[in-house]
Amino acid sequence: MNDMIGTLSNLYDKVFAWASHLDGVASIILRLILAPVLIGAGWEKITGDNWFSPELLPFPFNVIPVELSWFLASYTEFIGGICLLLGLATRLWAIPLAVTMLVAAGSVHWDNGWPAIAPSNPPAVCIPDSKAHAESSVFYRYIKCYNVNERTIEASERLSRAKSILREHGNYRYLNGSGSIVKLNNGIEFAIIYMSMILALFFIGGGRYLSLDYYLRRFVVNKDDP
Repeated sequence: MNDMIGTLSNLYDKVFAWASHLDGVASIILRLILAPVLIGAGWEKITGDNWFSPELLPFPFNVIPVELSWFLASYTEFIGGICLLLGLATRLWAIPLAVTMLVAAGSVHWDNGWPAIAPSNPPAVCIPDSKAHAESSVFYRYIKCYNVNERTIEASERLSRAKSILREHGNYRYLNGSGSIVKLNNGIEFAIIYMSMILALFFIGGGRYLSLDYYLRRFVVNKDDP
């Protein structure tokens, strides 16, 4: 029995030692997802297409001069996104980028709740004054309503009204043909997901073989990854 456990343990160690050489695959997938988002967001700020108000920022960021806040946010996203794409100084750039996402979530999106897209038809159990809500348990409401709040309920009502207008006055089958029409809720969902992905890059770095970090470490610093 002990020999079998020992054999399985050795096999486990060998498999995951081999798999560690593929950590660059996970890193580049994260980087390829994040880079266009960050580069685009930074470029929109640099070109003036996406401005933010300093009054929205939490302390201590709201006491920083607006020009400096704009500069830091814009170029952190733009240059940081390019560096993530290349896998250059991945862990270093992950720190300010994660802070940027956290500030965005807290200042712009927090009041809107979790979902980025408002649920089209929130279940009756999620409506506070409904009979279904009154008869349901707290746990059941959590399972069904984690992405529903007053704002999303109102958004679903507006969406329903918009759809009825389109059905009456437009070609609704065509307009709804490539996917259901939805309403933006602008919650913290995307910002937190992006921040989590960036934090993952802080811990795994650029990864082997598919990042400049790997080759700089190996050929410039003369160190092999463990």
